[in-house]
Amino acid sequence: DWSMMNPPEFSNPVSITCGHELCRQCISSFWHQSAPSEDFACTQCRKRSRTGPVLHPHKDMEESIQQDPQTPVDDVLHIVLHTHKTSMKNKYESLFEGLKSQENKTLLNRVYTQLYIIEGESEGVNEEHEVLQMEKTLRKQLVQDTPINCSDIFKPLKIVLTKGIASIRKSVSVQKLILDWAEGKANQDVDFMFVLPFQELNLIKCDQYSLHRLLCDFHPEIKDLDPKIHDVSKVVFIFDGLDESRTQLNVSQCTKVSDISMTSSVGVLMSNLIKGELLPSALIWITSRPAAANQIPPQYINRVTEIQGFTDPQKEEYFSKRISDQDQAEKIISHIKTAKSLHIMCHIPVFCWISATVLQEILKQTHTEIPKTLAEMYIQSLHTQINMKNEKYEGEKERDQKKHLESNRSMILKLAKLDLRDCGIDVTEASVYSGICTQIFREETVLYQRKVYCFVHLSFQEFLAALYVFHCFISNNITALQDFQLQSSCRSENVSLHELLIIVVDKALKSQNGHLDLFLRFLLESNQRLLQGLLTHTHSSPESITDIVQYIKDQIRTEDLPHERSINLFLCLSEMKDQPESFRTMYNQRNTQERRSGQCSALAYILTSEEVLDELDLKKYNTSEEGYRRLIPAATNCGKALLTGYNLTAYSSKSPSSVVTSAKSFLRDLHLSNCDTQDSGVEQLSAALKSSHCKLEILRLSYCLVTEEGCSSLASALRSNPSQLKELDLTYNHPGESGVKLLSGNRKVTRVWEQQQSYPDHPERFDDRVQVVCRESLTGHCYWEVEWSGRGADISVTYKGISRKGDSDDCVFGRNVKSWSLSCSDNSYSVWHNNKRTAISAPSSSNRVGVYLD
Repeated sequence: DWSMMNPPEFSNPVSITCGHELCRQCISSFWHQSAPSEDFACTQCRKRSRTGPVLHPHKDMEESIQQDPQTPVDDVLHIVLHTHKTSMKNKYESLFEGLKSQENKTLLNRVYTQLYIIEGESEGVNEEHEVLQMEKTLRKQLVQDTPINCSDIFKPLKIVLTKGIASIRKSVSVQKLILDWAEGKANQDVDFMFVLPFQELNLIKCDQYSLHRLLCDFHPEIKDLDPKIHDVSKVVFIFDGLDESRTQLNVSQCTKVSDISMTSSVGVLMSNLIKGELLPSALIWITSRPAAANQIPPQYINRVTEIQGFTDPQKEEYFSKRISDQDQAEKIISHIKTAKSLHIMCHIPVFCWISATVLQEILKQTHTEIPKTLAEMYIQSLHTQINMKNEKYEGEKERDQKKHLESNRSMILKLAKLDLRDCGIDVTEASVYSGICTQIFREETVLYQRKVYCFVHLSFQEFLAALYVFHCFISNNITALQDFQLQSSCRSENVSLHELLIIVVDKALKSQNGHLDLFLRFLLESNQRLLQGLLTHTHSSPESITDIVQYIKDQIRTEDLPHERSINLFLCLSEMKDQPESFRTMYNQRNTQERRSGQCSALAYILTSEEVLDELDLKKYNTSEEGYRRLIPAATNCGKALLTGYNLTAYSSKSPSSVVTSAKSFLRDLHLSNCDTQDSGVEQLSAALKSSHCKLEILRLSYCLVTEEGCSSLASALRSNPSQLKELDLTYNHPGESGVKLLSGNRKVTRVWEQQQSYPDHPERFDDRVQVVCRESLTGHCYWEVEWSGRGADISVTYKGISRKGDSDDCVFGRNVKSWSLSCSDNSYSVWHNNKRTAISAPSSSNRVGVYLD
C-alpha cells in the first residue's frame, strides 16, 4: 500500500451485500486468489454476490458529512466510490498501440511488460537529442540501481516526478498503477485516483474553474459528491505529460487557493495542489520528458525517478507476449539482437511495437529483405502501414512495394514536410495512416472533443525529414534546400550529392545537442532501391558515397571532435554498412599519434557493436591512461583481453571488474600482468570473481605487487566462486608464506614459490664474473622482489647488450652505462651506475628488496 504521513491504525472496513464488515486488504486478497472473476464470497457466511466491495468512509469523513443531515452517506458515497473504481478499471484496462481503434485494443495485463524505473536526482535541462540520451545511457557502465515498481512509486513520499524520453511508456506506467488499484491488487488505502492529462487540460477554454468542477468534468461519476469529502479522503492526483502542457505553472508565486470550491485558472489550481495549499494530504504523481521537468522547483518534489525503458530481458518478454507464435517471436528476437541500431532502439517500447508489426509481416513473405538498419526498418514500416490501409479501406493487398509508394507519394511527402495543417492534409485521410501518424483522441472525455495528431515517434519524424531533403535534391528543389539553411553552398542548381552530404555532416558536427545526428544517419544511408516509387527518379553516385565515407573517417580523426559526435559518425558508417573491420583499420593507422580519449570511447562503442571478438590488446592503441580506461568496456565483447601494463589503482580496478561481472560479458581470459593492481585492486577483482555472471577461465596477475593481503582476498573468492576459473597466475608477486598456504591447496593456482632450477651451459653466460641474468627479457612496467641472505648481495638490472667476455668493468653490473646495481649488506646500501657509487641510508633489518622497472 501507499504509506501516508499518518497511516491508519487498522485496515479500512468494507461491506458486501450480506451485511458483514470485513478487513479491506484481507477480503481483497482472498477474492483475488480464490474467487472467479466478478464472483465475490463472504468469508463469514459464505454467501456469494456479484457485487464488489463498498467502502465505509473514514471516521473523520463520516463525522464531517453527517453534520449536514441532507447528505445520504451510504446511498451516495459508497455507490460513487464503487462507480469511480469501476469507471477507472473500464477506462484503463486496455492498451492501444498505434491508432486508438477497436482492432488495436489489447488487455493491458496480457501484454504489460514491467519497465525499468530507477531512483534519480534532479539535474539541469539536458538539451541533447532524446535518442542520443538513450544511447548514452546504454553506454554507461552498469551500476547497482534498485528498480522501482510503479505501484510503489509513492512509498513513503507525497510528490513524485517521473522523467522519461518520448514513447518510453510513462503513460502506460500510469495506466498500470490505476488498473492495479481499480482491480484491488495494490494501494487499497487510496479512495480516489484522479488523472489530469496535460494534453486534455490544454483543450479547456474556460478561464475560471474550481477544483471540484474540474474533477467532475474529467470524472463525471463524482458529480453527486459533496466537495468536502475530498478534504478528508485519501486522494491521488496524476498529472501526466508535463512536457505537453500549455498551462502556465508558477508554483513558487501563485495566488493562494486553499478551498476546493474556490475558482481560479487551471494553472493556479494545479500550482496550489503541487505547493500543498490545496488538499495538502493528497499524493501527486507528475510525468514528464526530461527537458520540461524543471518547470517545477525541486523543493516541491520529494522523489525524482526515471523510466529507462526496456532492459534486454524485458525486450524479449515484450516480443514473447506481443507475438502469439513463439517460433516467430524467437526469430524476431534473434534478428533484433544481431542489428545493433535496432537492438538499441528497442529500448523504447513503441519501437518494439513497430519492429513486431513490420517483422511479422515480412516473415510471411519469401522474397522481402529483412531490415537491418533503422532507416530500413522505417521504410518497411511505410510499406507495411500502406498495405494495411489498402487491405482495410480498399479491399486489396498490393505486394509490389514500388506501386505502394507511387500511389501514396503525395500523402507521404506532405507528412515529410512535418506540418499537417499547412500542407493541406485531410485529417480524416491522415488517420488512415495509423502506424505513421497516431491519433490521440479520448472518446470518453467530456471536454471539447478534438482530434490531436503526432508522429508515432520523433525518430520517424526525422526519417521523413531526411527523406524530404533527399527528394528535394533529386527533384532539384533548391528553394526547399535553402529553407533547410543550406543556401550558402546550394546557390547553384547543379549542387552534387557529395556537396550536399558534406554540408549536412558539417552542420551535424556543429550541433551542440545532437539534434541533427539521427537526421544525418537517415540521410546518409543508401536506400534508394527500397524507395523506388516514392522518389521521382533515383540518383546513383557510388563515388559520392565512397567519398563521404572517407570524409566521415577524416572527421573522426580530428583532434577537437567531441566523443559523442565521434560515436554518431561511427553509427553513420554503420547505417551505410561500412564494414566494422574498416573502423579498426582506421584506428591502427598512424599508430605513433596518440588517440584522444573521446576517440577511444567511440572505438569501444563500435567494438561492442560487432560480433564477439577473439582478442582485445590495449598495446595496439596508442593513447593516454584515460583513453585506455575508456577502451576497457570493449573487453565485454571479447574472448581474451590483454590489459597488461595498464596502471590500475583501487578506483580504476572497477573498470575491469565491471567487465567481469557484466551479464553480457563474453570474456574468458583476462591478462592484467605488469599493472599496478596492488592489494586494493585485487580486492575489487576478487569481489568480481564471486559474481554469478563471471565467466573467466584464466586470470593472469603477474608482476602486480600482490602480497599476503591480496592473496587472502583471492583465496576467499576462489572458495565461493561459482564460475569456471581454471588458472590463476600470480608469478613474480610477493604472496609470503601465508599467501602460498592459502592458495596452494587450490589446483587452479599456478605455483608461486621457489624451485631449484637446472643450470646448463649457455652462450650468453658471463665468462669470469659470477653474475646471473634471467632468461626472458623484460619490457614496459615490471616489478619483482628478491630476498638475500649472508654477508651481502648485488641486485641489478641491465640491457641485453652488456659485455659478457672477460672481467673488465664493461662486464660488471653497475660499472657501465648499460646497467644499474644495488649493493646490499647488513649495515650499508649503495647504488652503482656507470662506475659511480651513491650511498643510501640503510633500511630496516628486512633482507627483502623490491625492484621496479619503469
